[in-house]
This record gives sequence, C-alpha cells and structure tokens, in this order.
Amino acid sequence: MIEQMTFADHILQFNKKLSLKSLALPDGFRVINPYGGDQKEIVRNITTSFYQKYYNDTKPRRMILGSSPARRGSAVTGVPFEDAKHLQSETGIFIDKFYINQSSSGFLYDVIREYGGCEKFYTDFYMNFVCPLGLVRINSKGNEVNCNYYESKKLQEILAPFIISAIRSQIGFGIDTSMCYCIGSGENYDFLSRINKEHHFFDTIIPLEHPRFITQYNAKHKDVYMDKYLNALSQE
Repeated sequence: MIEQMTFADHILQFNKKLSLKSLALPDGFRVINPYGGDQKEIVRNITTSFYQKYYNDTKPRRMILGSSPARRGSAVTGVPFEDAKHLQSETGIFIDKFYINQSSSGFLYDVIREYGGCEKFYTDFYMNFVCPLGLVRINSKGNEVNCNYYESKKLQEILAPFIISAIRSQIGFGIDTSMCYCIGSGENYDFLSRINKEHHFFDTIIPLEHPRFITQYNAKHKDVYMDKYLNALSQE
C-alpha cells in the first residue's frame, strides 16, 4: 500500500520543482529563487522544519495568496510571509545565516495570534503568492528593488503560464477551493480574479488590503483591518 503524501510532502515537492525553474524575463528584471540560490541548503532546512511542523497531515486548507515574495523577506527564507526573525522566534527554528524582519509579516503575525496562534492558523490555511518566486527590477540608479509580477504588462504576459501552472499544482495539495483570500485588493486581486474567471480555480476570492498599505499608511486604523482579516478568515 502506497502511503498518502502529507500536505508538507506536497509543498516540499513543489518547492523542489521551483528550485529548477528558470524564467526568461525582459531586460532589467531578475528572478530571486531561494530554493535554488546560493543559500538553498539553508532554505531547504528551514522549509522542511517549518512545513513538517505545521503541515504534517492531509487536512484540506484554504489558500491565501499575496502577489510576489519580497526580496528581503520570503524570497530569502523560502516560507511565504515568514521572515527570518519570526521563523526563529515563533517556530523555534534557528537561523544563523540571515536575519531579516519585515513589517508585512509583523501585521500577519498579529492576525495569526488573534486567530488562535500558529498551530491553529496553519492547520486552516496555506499561504503563498500568485507568483511564487521573487522578482526584482533595476531602477534608474542601477539598484535592485522589489518588483511585482503585474508592474509590467510584458512581464505579466511572460509570467502568466507559470502562475497558472503554479496555482493549479498547489490546488492539488488538497486545497479547499470554496474560498481563496487575496492579499492585495488592487492589481493583484484584479489579475487573480481575471485568471480565476477563465480557469475556475476558486468559487470565491476575497480581497484583503496588503499589510504594507496598512502599516505604512493606515497604522491608526490597524484594528479595523485586523477585524476585517479575522472576519474574512472565519467565514464558513
């Protein structure tokens, strides 16, 4: 009898395939692939420890999708919306090669705590990005800066087949497709809604404001956005 793959097994297998993925992007853009980069061994240890801790079962989960991993956050650690500081302090996984914190993950950790903690949250939800690999572009000063898949129409067109394939693959983990949560209520939500209309991935997509928008521009109303997140995540 063949043993059934756990949710963690599916994620780690998906990440292994991503480690081999190459994308031909327009001039001025570059992929950050933590699963196949210089720190891939550390990333593999981090992701294996994390997913085996929280996803070592076959329970269906709802999907939460951001846009693209940040170059100093998830694009480094390999765990969506988890930065090095939080991975170490909240999960007990020791990380000695990089130490990066990020305001977006800070807000989401507040949401996770209010929801009932990491164990409860990760039992109910799986987080990733519409474009699961990090992207950077070269600015006018020659520096690499964060980039989202939708910032260039040409970039979006090139990445669309990869994005559609990645979402389809992840649904195969055992995703509850009745509802998907989209972090980023503007262009990310518009694009995800558009491809969902064509490919019928999810019955409903619920848009949520991006944590960076909340923490940088609406910090005084953080509690309002927290309640919005918690109410959305608690829907049956």
